[in-house]
Amino acid sequence: MSETVFCHYLKQEATALSRPPLPGPLGERIVNEISKEAWQQWLAHQTMLINENRLSPLDPEHRQYLIEQAEAFLFGGQVDQAEGYVPPE
Repeated sequence: MSETVFCHYLKQEATALSRPPLPGPLGERIVNEISKEAWQQWLAHQTMLINENRLSPLDPEHRQYLIEQAEAFLFGGQVDQAEGYVPPE
């Protein structure tokens, strides 16, 4: 596997992920088109969504929502924000 990838999210060459972060076709697309840095940005956003919306990764509906949000975040789409969330400075 290549050590760098042209990251769809960052629009530049960056360090590649070492393995697919999710199973299936979306995981393969992410490993081929998304960098480690962009994936870390998604994980931070995902954590905010989980905490602010009180989601459970064990709940199948919540898990599906997070997968849909990951795809939108990384590949350009409508991404939800937590209502009233103010990021720490």
